[in-house]
Amino acid sequence: MSTVTISAADVNKLRTQTGAGMMDCKKALTETNGDFEAAIDYLRKKGAKVAASRQDRESNEGVVISRTSADGKLGVIVELNCETDFVAKNADFVAFANAIADAAVAHNPADIEALSQLTVDGQKIADAIIDKTGKIGEKIGVSKYEVVKGDKVIAYIHGNYRLGVLVALSKDAAGADEAGKDVAMQIAAMNPVAIDKDGVDATTIERELEIAKEQIRAEGKPEAMVEKIAAGKLNKFYKDSTLLNQEFVKDSSKSVAQFLDSVDKGLTVTAFKRVALGA
Repeated sequence: MSTVTISAADVNKLRTQTGAGMMDCKKALTETNGDFEAAIDYLRKKGAKVAASRQDRESNEGVVISRTSADGKLGVIVELNCETDFVAKNADFVAFANAIADAAVAHNPADIEALSQLTVDGQKIADAIIDKTGKIGEKIGVSKYEVVKGDKVIAYIHGNYRLGVLVALSKDAAGADEAGKDVAMQIAAMNPVAIDKDGVDATTIERELEIAKEQIRAEGKPEAMVEKIAAGKLNKFYKDSTLLNQEFVKDSSKSVAQFLDSVDKGLTVTAFKRVALGA
């Protein structure tokens, strides 16, 4: 046990340095005889122990941050998870998620592992996550990291950080910012599977055709008509489920492709990403 007197000022100093709770800081200083460096290590080890003990817990709450670079050529989405909605709504937790997204934009890491090695406020993100796990007492971590590059990238966050969208346009035309936000909102609402039918993978096409054929046969249609009707149903799937072919939510008389072309001739979508919390 410590023989050193731990003052309130000492506790407050450690709390300011680490962000840990008052009682945790007092215990750390007591256990380390008032040695600040050792106390910081003590708190970090506590965080690692808490992190290890929470590995089997579900962490489906959190926030989704969507962010673009200053030049609008790069966008990232980061999903930072925790266990409870209470923590997800905490301002410090949201700020930490934003700092991770800022680091991702600045350094464009290849994947989540590379992202975890970047620094935020002088500390590796991986270490900061362990520290915050110890302080918060919940399992936290980055579960998704997406990147979109293009001539004009727009970021959109929907539903109090519950869903993030990035959309890349083919050029930075007049009106591109507003049009891009409209299309990002369309992606958030309609959840397209691809930009257009050329982007739909073969497995999805095969599955949609098989479902259509079974429906047609169940309706008692002649076998000779099955292929033709199924092809029509597949075209309906493309219209409903691929971005450029969808009806534009703000004006159902136009497809998304027609809307973009009306903003600037030839304007189109070159890439998009959509991340929903916990999905």
